Amino acid sequence: MPQLQSQTIRYANPILPGFYPDPSIVKAEDYFYLVCSSFEYFPGVPIFRSRDLIHWEQIGNVLDRVSQLDLTDQKSSDGIYAPAIRYNKGTFYMITTDVRGIGNFYVTAKNPAGPWSDPIRIPYGGIDPSLFFDDDGKVYVTAQQGADYDSHAIQYEINIETGEALSSPQVVWHGDGGPWTEGPHLYKINGKYYMMSASGGTAKEHREIIGRSDHPYGPFERYPEPILTHRNLDHPIQYLGHADLVEDHHGDWWAVFLGVRLTEDGYSVLGRETFLAPVIWNDGWPHIDNNEGTVSLDMVVQRLPMTEPSKLEIQSAITQGRDDFDEELGSHWMSVRNPSEGTCSLSEKPGFLTLHGQEASLSDVGQITFVGRRQQHLQATFKASMSFIPAADGEEAGLCIRRDEDAHYELGIRQSEGRRMIFARLTVRGESQFVHESETEVEELVLQIKSTETGYQLSCSADGMNWMDLGAGSARAISPEDFVHKMCFTGAVVGLYATGNGQVSRTPAYFDWFEYVI
Repeated sequence: MPQLQSQTIRYANPILPGFYPDPSIVKAEDYFYLVCSSFEYFPGVPIFRSRDLIHWEQIGNVLDRVSQLDLTDQKSSDGIYAPAIRYNKGTFYMITTDVRGIGNFYVTAKNPAGPWSDPIRIPYGGIDPSLFFDDDGKVYVTAQQGADYDSHAIQYEINIETGEALSSPQVVWHGDGGPWTEGPHLYKINGKYYMMSASGGTAKEHREIIGRSDHPYGPFERYPEPILTHRNLDHPIQYLGHADLVEDHHGDWWAVFLGVRLTEDGYSVLGRETFLAPVIWNDGWPHIDNNEGTVSLDMVVQRLPMTEPSKLEIQSAITQGRDDFDEELGSHWMSVRNPSEGTCSLSEKPGFLTLHGQEASLSDVGQITFVGRRQQHLQATFKASMSFIPAADGEEAGLCIRRDEDAHYELGIRQSEGRRMIFARLTVRGESQFVHESETEVEELVLQIKSTETGYQLSCSADGMNWMDLGAGSARAISPEDFVHKMCFTGAVVGLYATGNGQVSRTPAYFDWFEYVI
Protein backbone atom coordinates (compact mmCIF):
# COMPACT_ATOMS: atom_id res chain seq x y z
CA MET A 1 0.00 0.00 0.00
CA PRO A 2 1.48 3.43 -0.90
CA GLN A 3 2.87 5.63 1.86
CA LEU A 4 0.47 8.34 3.00
CA GLN A 5 1.42 12.00 2.90
CA SER A 6 2.00 13.86 6.16
CA GLN A 7 -0.71 16.51 5.85
CA THR A 8 -4.20 15.85 7.16
CA ILE A 9 -7.58 16.67 5.65
CA ARG A 10 -10.88 16.96 7.50
CA TYR A 11 -14.28 16.05 6.16
CA ALA A 12 -17.73 15.67 7.66
CA ASN A 13 -19.87 12.55 7.86
CA PRO A 14 -22.37 11.68 6.54
CA ILE A 15 -21.26 12.48 3.00
CA LEU A 16 -24.89 12.09 1.86
CA PRO A 17 -27.14 13.35 4.68
CA GLY A 18 -30.77 12.35 4.79
CA PHE A 19 -32.51 9.23 3.50
CA TYR A 20 -29.74 7.74 1.29
CA PRO A 21 -29.34 4.11 2.49
CA ASP A 22 -27.54 1.05 1.10
CA PRO A 23 -24.80 2.89 -0.82
CA SER A 24 -22.79 1.24 -3.57
CA ILE A 25 -19.79 2.80 -5.28
CA VAL A 26 -17.54 2.34 -8.30
CA LYS A 27 -14.62 4.24 -9.80
CA ALA A 28 -14.62 4.88 -13.54
CA GLU A 29 -11.88 6.99 -15.08
CA ASP A 30 -11.89 10.43 -13.37
CA TYR A 31 -14.95 10.02 -11.16
CA PHE A 32 -16.47 7.93 -8.42
CA TYR A 33 -20.14 7.04 -8.89
CA LEU A 34 -22.52 6.16 -6.07
CA VAL A 35 -26.11 4.88 -5.93
CA CYS A 36 -28.59 4.35 -3.07
CA SER A 37 -31.90 2.62 -2.37
CA SER A 38 -35.10 4.51 -3.22
CA PHE A 39 -37.92 2.10 -2.18
CA GLU A 40 -41.38 3.48 -3.13
CA TYR A 41 -40.11 6.75 -4.59
CA PHE A 42 -39.91 7.54 -8.30
CA PRO A 43 -37.69 8.06 -10.19
CA GLY A 44 -35.66 5.30 -8.59
CA VAL A 45 -32.00 4.91 -7.62
CA PRO A 46 -30.41 8.36 -7.37
CA ILE A 47 -26.92 8.43 -8.86
CA PHE A 48 -24.10 10.77 -7.81
CA ARG A 49 -20.58 11.51 -8.95
CA SER A 50 -17.53 12.89 -7.17
CA ARG A 51 -13.82 13.36 -7.73
CA ASP A 52 -12.81 13.37 -4.08
CA LEU A 53 -15.43 11.13 -2.36
CA ILE A 54 -16.56 14.11 -0.24
CA HIS A 55 -18.38 16.51 -2.57
CA TRP A 56 -21.13 14.75 -4.48
CA GLU A 57 -23.29 15.94 -7.35
CA GLN A 58 -26.50 14.14 -8.26
CA ILE A 59 -26.39 13.57 -12.01
CA GLY A 60 -29.75 11.85 -12.35
CA ASN A 61 -31.78 8.80 -11.40
CA VAL A 62 -31.11 5.41 -12.94
CA LEU A 63 -34.74 4.23 -13.16
CA ASP A 64 -36.67 7.17 -14.59
CA ARG A 65 -39.42 5.66 -16.72
CA VAL A 66 -42.24 3.21 -16.15
CA SER A 67 -40.73 0.62 -18.52
CA GLN A 68 -37.90 0.30 -15.99
CA LEU A 69 -39.88 0.65 -12.77
CA ASP A 70 -43.62 0.29 -12.13
CA LEU A 71 -44.40 1.07 -8.48
CA THR A 72 -48.13 1.66 -8.97
CA ASP A 73 -49.41 -0.68 -6.25
CA GLN A 74 -46.30 -0.95 -4.09
CA LYS A 75 -46.54 -0.12 -0.40
CA SER A 76 -44.09 2.17 1.32
CA SER A 77 -40.70 0.56 2.06
CA ASP A 78 -41.28 -1.85 -0.82
CA GLY A 79 -39.95 -1.10 -4.31
CA ILE A 80 -36.24 -0.76 -4.97
CA TYR A 81 -33.81 -2.35 -2.49
CA ALA A 82 -30.00 -2.11 -2.30
CA PRO A 83 -28.69 -1.27 -5.77
CA ALA A 84 -25.10 -2.13 -6.66
CA ILE A 85 -23.17 -0.24 -9.33
CA ARG A 86 -20.27 -1.67 -11.31
CA TYR A 87 -18.21 -0.65 -14.37
CA ASN A 88 -16.58 -2.90 -16.95
CA LYS A 89 -15.03 -2.14 -20.34
CA GLY A 90 -16.82 1.15 -20.90
CA THR A 91 -20.25 0.07 -19.63
CA PHE A 92 -21.94 0.86 -16.32
CA TYR A 93 -24.15 -1.75 -14.66
CA MET A 94 -26.70 -1.20 -11.89
CA ILE A 95 -28.22 -4.32 -10.38
CA THR A 96 -31.03 -4.29 -7.82
CA THR A 97 -34.30 -5.82 -6.59
CA ASP A 98 -37.86 -4.65 -7.23
CA VAL A 99 -39.17 -6.58 -4.22
CA ARG A 100 -42.89 -6.65 -5.06
CA GLY A 101 -42.43 -6.27 -8.79
CA ILE A 102 -40.14 -7.99 -11.28
CA GLY A 103 -37.57 -9.16 -8.73
CA ASN A 104 -33.84 -9.06 -9.48
CA PHE A 105 -32.61 -7.28 -12.60
CA TYR A 106 -29.89 -5.02 -13.93
CA VAL A 107 -29.71 -2.12 -16.36
CA THR A 108 -26.79 -0.76 -18.38
CA ALA A 109 -25.54 2.58 -19.67
CA LYS A 110 -22.53 4.05 -21.43
CA ASN A 111 -23.20 7.40 -19.76
CA PRO A 112 -24.00 7.11 -16.02
CA ALA A 113 -26.22 10.18 -16.26
CA GLY A 114 -28.44 8.12 -18.55
CA PRO A 115 -30.34 6.96 -20.38
CA TRP A 116 -30.13 3.49 -18.86
CA SER A 117 -31.49 0.39 -20.57
CA ASP A 118 -34.71 -1.39 -19.80
CA PRO A 119 -34.37 -4.15 -17.18
CA ILE A 120 -32.51 -7.37 -17.90
CA ARG A 121 -33.97 -9.90 -15.50
CA ILE A 122 -31.98 -12.61 -13.73
CA PRO A 123 -33.42 -15.87 -12.42
CA TYR A 124 -32.15 -16.45 -8.88
CA GLY A 125 -31.77 -14.75 -5.51
CA GLY A 126 -33.89 -13.03 -2.92
CA ILE A 127 -32.64 -9.45 -2.53
CA ASP A 128 -29.43 -7.39 -2.72
CA PRO A 129 -27.80 -8.83 -5.86
CA SER A 130 -24.31 -7.68 -6.84
CA LEU A 131 -22.19 -8.19 -9.96
CA PHE A 132 -18.54 -9.23 -10.15
CA PHE A 133 -16.45 -9.20 -13.34
CA ASP A 134 -13.52 -11.61 -13.03
CA ASP A 135 -10.22 -11.36 -14.87
CA ASP A 136 -11.05 -14.39 -17.03
CA GLY A 137 -14.19 -12.74 -18.44
CA LYS A 138 -16.65 -14.62 -16.26
CA VAL A 139 -19.43 -12.56 -14.62
CA TYR A 140 -20.97 -13.60 -11.32
CA VAL A 141 -24.15 -12.62 -9.50
CA THR A 142 -23.99 -12.80 -5.72
CA ALA A 143 -27.31 -12.37 -3.91
CA GLN A 144 -29.02 -12.79 -0.57
CA GLN A 145 -31.33 -15.76 -0.13
CA GLY A 146 -33.48 -16.94 2.80
CA ALA A 147 -34.72 -15.08 5.85
CA ASP A 148 -33.59 -14.21 9.36
CA TYR A 149 -31.09 -16.80 10.71
CA ASP A 150 -31.43 -18.85 7.50
CA SER A 151 -30.27 -15.88 5.43
CA HIS A 152 -27.21 -16.63 3.29
CA ALA A 153 -25.57 -15.71 -0.02
CA ILE A 154 -25.84 -17.61 -3.27
CA GLN A 155 -23.73 -17.15 -6.39
CA TYR A 156 -23.90 -18.11 -10.05
CA GLU A 157 -22.42 -17.17 -13.38
CA ILE A 158 -24.45 -15.26 -15.98
CA ASN A 159 -24.27 -14.17 -19.60
CA ILE A 160 -23.94 -10.43 -19.07
CA GLU A 161 -25.54 -9.67 -22.43
CA THR A 162 -28.79 -11.53 -21.71
CA GLY A 163 -28.95 -12.21 -17.96
CA GLU A 164 -29.16 -15.96 -18.63
CA ALA A 165 -27.73 -18.15 -15.88
CA LEU A 166 -24.71 -20.14 -17.06
CA SER A 167 -24.46 -22.18 -13.87
CA SER A 168 -26.69 -23.33 -11.05
CA PRO A 169 -26.75 -21.17 -7.93
CA GLN A 170 -24.47 -22.32 -5.13
CA VAL A 171 -24.58 -21.35 -1.46
CA VAL A 172 -21.24 -19.61 -0.86
CA TRP A 173 -21.60 -17.64 2.37
CA HIS A 174 -23.46 -18.21 5.65
CA GLY A 175 -22.24 -15.08 7.40
CA ASP A 176 -21.29 -15.14 11.08
CA GLY A 177 -24.29 -16.99 12.53
CA GLY A 178 -26.34 -13.86 13.05
CA PRO A 179 -29.62 -13.05 11.29
CA TRP A 180 -29.98 -11.32 7.95
CA THR A 181 -26.81 -11.96 6.01
CA GLU A 182 -27.46 -9.26 3.38
CA GLY A 183 -25.82 -7.02 0.81
CA PRO A 184 -23.13 -9.51 -0.31
CA HIS A 185 -20.33 -8.28 -2.58
CA LEU A 186 -17.56 -10.35 -4.20
CA TYR A 187 -14.18 -8.68 -4.86
CA LYS A 188 -10.78 -9.80 -6.16
CA ILE A 189 -7.93 -7.95 -4.46
CA ASN A 190 -4.25 -8.88 -4.79
CA GLY A 191 -5.15 -12.29 -6.16
CA LYS A 192 -7.58 -13.18 -3.36
CA TYR A 193 -11.36 -13.35 -3.56
CA TYR A 194 -13.21 -11.53 -0.76
CA MET A 195 -16.83 -12.07 0.21
CA MET A 196 -18.24 -9.16 2.23
CA SER A 197 -21.74 -8.78 3.61
CA ALA A 198 -23.84 -7.19 6.31
CA SER A 199 -25.19 -9.18 9.25
CA GLY A 200 -27.42 -8.70 12.28
CA GLY A 201 -30.29 -6.74 10.77
CA THR A 202 -30.28 -3.04 9.98
CA ALA A 203 -30.49 -1.75 13.57
CA LYS A 204 -28.36 -1.87 16.72
CA GLU A 205 -26.68 -5.21 15.88
CA HIS A 206 -25.85 -4.19 12.31
CA ARG A 207 -22.31 -5.04 11.27
CA GLU A 208 -20.14 -5.76 8.24
CA ILE A 209 -18.23 -9.05 7.97
CA ILE A 210 -15.79 -10.49 5.46
CA GLY A 211 -14.17 -13.73 4.28
CA ARG A 212 -11.47 -14.62 1.76
CA SER A 213 -10.61 -17.50 -0.53
CA ASP A 214 -8.46 -18.53 -3.47
CA HIS A 215 -11.59 -19.31 -5.50
CA PRO A 216 -14.71 -17.27 -6.39
CA TYR A 217 -17.02 -19.91 -4.91
CA GLY A 218 -14.96 -20.32 -1.76
CA PRO A 219 -14.85 -21.85 0.72
CA PHE A 220 -14.30 -18.49 2.40
CA GLU A 221 -12.22 -18.15 5.53
CA ARG A 222 -14.16 -15.69 7.67
CA TYR A 223 -12.38 -13.00 9.63
CA PRO A 224 -13.51 -13.70 13.22
CA GLU A 225 -14.61 -10.14 14.06
CA PRO A 226 -16.73 -7.57 12.25
CA ILE A 227 -14.72 -5.13 10.18
CA LEU A 228 -17.33 -2.41 10.75
CA THR A 229 -19.81 -1.91 13.59
CA HIS A 230 -20.72 0.38 16.51
CA ARG A 231 -23.01 -2.16 18.18
CA ASN A 232 -21.10 -2.03 21.49
CA LEU A 233 -20.52 1.73 21.55
CA ASP A 234 -22.45 4.65 23.00
CA HIS A 235 -21.81 6.74 19.90
CA PRO A 236 -23.68 9.40 17.86
CA ILE A 237 -23.53 7.15 14.78
CA GLN A 238 -25.27 3.76 15.01
CA TYR A 239 -26.49 0.88 12.81
CA LEU A 240 -23.31 0.87 10.69
CA GLY A 241 -23.16 -1.68 7.87
CA HIS A 242 -24.16 -2.52 4.31
CA ALA A 243 -20.78 -1.42 2.98
CA ASP A 244 -19.10 -1.33 -0.41
CA LEU A 245 -15.35 -0.97 -1.09
CA VAL A 246 -13.53 1.10 -3.70
CA GLU A 247 -9.88 1.76 -4.54
CA ASP A 248 -8.79 5.26 -5.55
CA HIS A 249 -6.06 6.26 -8.01
CA HIS A 250 -3.48 6.49 -5.18
CA GLY A 251 -4.07 2.83 -4.31
CA ASP A 252 -5.87 3.80 -1.08
CA TRP A 253 -9.06 1.95 -0.20
CA TRP A 254 -12.33 3.42 1.09
CA ALA A 255 -15.69 2.15 2.28
CA VAL A 256 -19.12 3.69 1.90
CA PHE A 257 -21.84 2.38 4.19
CA LEU A 258 -25.08 3.29 5.89
CA GLY A 259 -25.45 4.63 9.41
CA VAL A 260 -28.00 6.49 11.51
CA ARG A 261 -27.47 9.62 13.61
CA LEU A 262 -29.78 8.87 16.53
CA THR A 263 -31.07 11.62 18.81
CA GLU A 264 -30.70 11.34 22.58
CA ASP A 265 -34.13 9.69 22.64
CA GLY A 266 -33.06 6.98 20.20
CA TYR A 267 -34.66 7.92 16.87
CA SER A 268 -33.91 9.95 13.74
CA VAL A 269 -36.34 11.32 11.17
CA LEU A 270 -33.50 11.48 8.63
CA GLY A 271 -33.31 7.72 8.40
CA ARG A 272 -30.27 5.80 7.18
CA GLU A 273 -27.58 8.00 5.63
CA THR A 274 -24.37 7.41 3.63
CA PHE A 275 -21.01 7.56 5.45
CA LEU A 276 -17.41 7.29 4.27
CA ALA A 277 -14.29 5.94 6.00
CA PRO A 278 -10.80 4.86 4.96
CA VAL A 279 -9.97 1.16 4.85
CA ILE A 280 -6.80 -0.03 6.58
CA TRP A 281 -5.28 -3.32 5.40
CA ASN A 282 -3.54 -5.57 7.91
CA ASP A 283 -2.25 -9.04 7.07
CA GLY A 284 -4.45 -9.19 3.99
CA TRP A 285 -7.65 -8.16 5.79
CA PRO A 286 -9.51 -4.83 5.39
CA HIS A 287 -10.49 -2.97 8.56
CA ILE A 288 -12.85 0.00 8.92
CA ASP A 289 -14.11 0.34 12.52
CA ASN A 290 -14.87 -2.56 14.84
CA ASN A 291 -16.34 -0.77 17.88
CA GLU A 292 -13.39 1.64 17.97
CA GLY A 293 -15.24 4.86 17.17
CA THR A 294 -12.94 5.79 14.30
CA VAL A 295 -15.98 6.42 12.11
CA SER A 296 -17.12 9.79 13.39
CA LEU A 297 -18.98 12.90 12.33
CA ASP A 298 -15.68 14.78 12.02
CA MET A 299 -13.15 12.68 10.10
CA VAL A 300 -9.42 13.28 9.73
CA VAL A 301 -7.52 11.52 6.93
CA GLN A 302 -4.07 11.93 5.45
CA ARG A 303 -5.20 12.41 1.89
CA LEU A 304 -8.17 12.24 -0.42
CA PRO A 305 -8.41 10.95 -3.99
CA MET A 306 -8.26 14.32 -5.68
CA THR A 307 -6.10 16.58 -7.80
CA GLU A 308 -5.00 19.97 -6.50
CA PRO A 309 -7.67 21.39 -4.15
CA SER A 310 -8.04 24.49 -6.34
CA LYS A 311 -9.13 22.23 -9.20
CA LEU A 312 -11.72 20.37 -7.16
CA GLU A 313 -15.28 20.52 -8.40
CA ILE A 314 -17.02 21.74 -5.26
CA GLN A 315 -20.46 20.27 -5.64
CA SER A 316 -22.86 19.27 -2.91
CA ALA A 317 -25.57 16.69 -2.58
CA ILE A 318 -27.21 19.01 -0.03
CA THR A 319 -29.83 20.89 -2.01
CA GLN A 320 -31.06 23.93 -0.14
CA GLY A 321 -32.30 27.35 -1.10
CA ARG A 322 -35.23 28.42 -3.26
CA ASP A 323 -36.79 26.73 -6.26
CA ASP A 324 -38.88 29.14 -8.35
CA PHE A 325 -40.12 26.40 -10.70
CA ASP A 326 -38.89 28.32 -13.73
CA GLU A 327 -36.98 25.34 -15.12
CA GLU A 328 -37.12 21.56 -15.10
CA LEU A 329 -37.30 20.04 -11.64
CA GLY A 330 -33.93 19.03 -10.25
CA SER A 331 -33.09 15.34 -9.99
CA HIS A 332 -33.50 15.45 -6.19
CA TRP A 333 -37.28 15.91 -6.58
CA MET A 334 -39.36 12.74 -6.59
CA SER A 335 -42.87 11.33 -6.42
CA VAL A 336 -44.49 8.67 -4.26
CA ARG A 337 -44.76 5.81 -6.78
CA ASN A 338 -45.17 6.59 -10.46
CA PRO A 339 -47.21 9.77 -10.89
CA SER A 340 -50.39 9.68 -12.94
CA GLU A 341 -49.93 11.28 -16.34
CA GLY A 342 -50.65 15.00 -16.39
CA THR A 343 -50.82 15.46 -12.62
CA CYS A 344 -47.62 17.54 -12.39
CA SER A 345 -46.69 20.33 -14.79
CA LEU A 346 -44.23 23.21 -15.07
CA SER A 347 -45.63 24.39 -18.42
CA GLU A 348 -49.35 24.62 -17.67
CA LYS A 349 -48.78 27.89 -15.81
CA PRO A 350 -45.21 29.06 -16.52
CA GLY A 351 -43.26 29.90 -13.39
CA PHE A 352 -45.46 27.67 -11.24
CA LEU A 353 -45.57 24.00 -10.31
CA THR A 354 -49.12 22.88 -11.10
CA LEU A 355 -50.52 19.85 -9.28
CA HIS A 356 -53.80 18.11 -10.11
CA GLY A 357 -55.15 16.12 -7.19
CA GLN A 358 -56.05 12.46 -7.73
CA GLU A 359 -58.29 10.12 -5.75
CA ALA A 360 -55.52 8.87 -3.49
CA SER A 361 -54.56 10.80 -0.37
CA LEU A 362 -51.37 10.76 1.67
CA SER A 363 -52.84 7.92 3.76
CA ASP A 364 -53.56 5.71 0.73
CA VAL A 365 -51.48 3.22 -1.21
CA GLY A 366 -51.99 4.56 -4.71
CA GLN A 367 -50.85 7.14 -7.22
CA ILE A 368 -50.56 10.23 -5.04
CA THR A 369 -50.09 13.68 -6.51
CA PHE A 370 -46.91 14.49 -4.59
CA VAL A 371 -43.61 16.16 -5.43
CA GLY A 372 -41.03 16.04 -2.65
CA ARG A 373 -37.40 15.87 -1.62
CA ARG A 374 -35.48 14.36 1.27
CA GLN A 375 -35.12 16.16 4.58
CA GLN A 376 -31.36 16.43 5.16
CA HIS A 377 -31.10 18.43 8.40
CA LEU A 378 -32.79 18.04 11.77
CA GLN A 379 -33.13 21.81 12.06
CA ALA A 380 -34.57 23.31 8.90
CA THR A 381 -37.45 25.42 7.62
CA PHE A 382 -39.55 24.45 4.62
CA LYS A 383 -41.77 27.06 2.92
CA ALA A 384 -43.99 27.11 -0.13
CA SER A 385 -46.22 29.72 -1.76
CA MET A 386 -49.52 28.18 -2.92
CA SER A 387 -52.59 29.41 -4.78
CA PHE A 388 -55.58 27.09 -4.54
CA ILE A 389 -59.36 27.54 -4.80
CA PRO A 390 -61.01 24.16 -4.18
CA ALA A 391 -64.22 23.56 -6.12
CA ALA A 392 -65.67 20.50 -4.36
CA ASP A 393 -65.73 18.97 -0.92
CA GLY A 394 -62.66 16.86 -0.27
CA GLU A 395 -60.31 18.80 -2.52
CA GLU A 396 -57.16 19.89 -0.71
CA ALA A 397 -53.57 20.89 -1.37
CA GLY A 398 -50.63 21.96 0.68
CA LEU A 399 -47.23 21.28 2.20
CA CYS A 400 -46.38 18.10 4.11
CA ILE A 401 -43.70 16.13 5.85
CA ARG A 402 -44.00 12.42 5.06
CA ARG A 403 -42.59 9.14 6.29
CA ASP A 404 -45.24 6.79 4.85
CA GLU A 405 -49.01 6.23 4.80
CA ASP A 406 -49.07 5.86 8.61
CA ALA A 407 -47.02 8.96 9.47
CA HIS A 408 -47.32 12.39 7.88
CA TYR A 409 -48.14 15.98 8.83
CA GLU A 410 -49.70 18.46 6.42
CA LEU A 411 -51.19 21.94 6.24
CA GLY A 412 -52.93 23.80 3.47
CA ILE A 413 -56.36 24.66 2.07
CA ARG A 414 -59.30 22.28 1.71
CA GLN A 415 -63.04 22.45 1.07
CA SER A 416 -65.40 20.94 3.63
CA GLU A 417 -69.21 21.26 3.57
CA GLY A 418 -68.95 23.97 0.96
CA ARG A 419 -66.50 26.06 3.00
CA ARG A 420 -62.89 26.87 2.19
CA MET A 421 -60.74 25.98 5.18
CA ILE A 422 -57.19 26.52 6.33
CA PHE A 423 -56.22 23.30 8.07
CA ALA A 424 -53.43 21.36 9.73
CA ARG A 425 -53.60 17.59 10.23
CA LEU A 426 -51.37 15.07 11.97
CA THR A 427 -51.34 11.37 11.07
CA VAL A 428 -49.60 9.31 13.73
CA ARG A 429 -49.48 5.52 13.66
CA GLY A 430 -52.19 5.48 11.02
CA GLU A 431 -54.64 7.71 12.93
CA SER A 432 -55.40 11.19 11.51
CA GLN A 433 -56.46 14.21 13.54
CA PHE A 434 -57.13 17.80 12.58
CA VAL A 435 -55.29 20.15 14.92
CA HIS A 436 -56.53 23.30 13.19
CA GLU A 437 -59.47 24.25 10.97
CA SER A 438 -60.60 27.80 10.24
CA GLU A 439 -62.72 29.23 7.46
CA THR A 440 -60.97 31.56 5.08
CA GLU A 441 -61.48 33.63 1.95
CA VAL A 442 -57.81 33.71 0.98
CA GLU A 443 -56.73 32.13 -2.27
CA GLU A 444 -52.98 32.37 -1.70
CA LEU A 445 -50.97 31.26 1.32
CA VAL A 446 -47.37 30.87 2.32
CA LEU A 447 -47.12 27.50 4.08
CA GLN A 448 -44.33 26.70 6.52
CA ILE A 449 -43.01 23.69 8.43
CA LYS A 450 -40.20 24.22 10.92
CA SER A 451 -38.23 21.15 11.93
CA THR A 452 -36.26 20.70 15.13
CA GLU A 453 -34.70 17.64 16.71
CA THR A 454 -37.88 16.96 18.66
CA GLY A 455 -40.74 18.15 16.46
CA TYR A 456 -42.37 19.98 13.57
CA GLN A 457 -44.22 23.32 13.83
CA LEU A 458 -46.87 24.03 11.18
CA SER A 459 -47.84 27.63 10.34
CA CYS A 460 -49.09 29.82 7.50
CA SER A 461 -49.13 33.43 6.41
CA ALA A 462 -51.11 35.50 3.94
CA ASP A 463 -48.25 37.93 3.38
CA GLY A 464 -45.14 35.96 4.30
CA MET A 465 -44.49 38.17 7.31
CA ASN A 466 -47.28 37.63 9.85
CA TRP A 467 -47.60 33.99 10.81
CA MET A 468 -50.42 31.96 12.29
CA ASP A 469 -49.44 28.80 14.19
CA LEU A 470 -51.64 25.87 13.24
CA GLY A 471 -50.23 23.05 15.31
CA ALA A 472 -47.22 20.89 16.05
CA GLY A 473 -46.28 17.22 15.92
CA SER A 474 -43.47 15.15 17.39
CA ALA A 475 -40.43 14.13 15.38
CA ARG A 476 -40.46 10.66 16.89
CA ALA A 477 -43.79 9.89 15.17
CA ILE A 478 -42.18 10.58 11.78
CA SER A 479 -39.07 8.51 12.48
CA PRO A 480 -38.58 5.02 11.00
CA GLU A 481 -38.23 3.67 14.53
CA ASP A 482 -41.91 4.43 15.31
CA PHE A 483 -43.43 2.11 12.70
CA VAL A 484 -46.53 0.10 13.62
CA HIS A 485 -47.89 -2.02 10.77
CA LYS A 486 -44.83 -2.43 8.55
CA MET A 487 -41.12 -1.97 9.11
CA CYS A 488 -39.96 1.35 7.68
CA PHE A 489 -36.73 1.70 5.70
CA THR A 490 -37.07 5.34 4.60
CA GLY A 491 -36.57 8.77 6.17
CA ALA A 492 -38.56 11.98 6.20
CA VAL A 493 -39.46 13.60 2.88
CA VAL A 494 -40.90 17.11 2.60
CA GLY A 495 -43.33 17.62 -0.27
CA LEU A 496 -46.04 19.54 -2.07
CA TYR A 497 -49.22 17.62 -2.70
CA ALA A 498 -52.84 17.74 -3.88
CA THR A 499 -55.72 15.29 -3.52
CA GLY A 500 -59.43 14.99 -4.11
CA ASN A 501 -59.79 12.49 -1.24
CA GLY A 502 -61.66 9.85 -3.20
CA GLN A 503 -62.22 11.72 -6.44
CA VAL A 504 -60.14 13.55 -9.03
CA SER A 505 -59.87 17.24 -8.19
CA ARG A 506 -61.47 19.70 -10.58
CA THR A 507 -59.18 22.52 -9.47
CA PRO A 508 -55.38 22.50 -9.74
CA ALA A 509 -53.07 23.86 -7.06
CA TYR A 510 -50.37 26.29 -8.13
CA PHE A 511 -47.07 26.55 -6.26
CA ASP A 512 -45.02 29.66 -7.03
CA TRP A 513 -41.91 28.62 -5.12
CA PHE A 514 -40.49 26.22 -2.55
CA GLU A 515 -37.72 27.05 -0.10
CA TYR A 516 -35.44 24.89 2.06
CA VAL A 517 -33.53 26.93 4.65
CA ILE A 518 -31.10 25.78 7.34
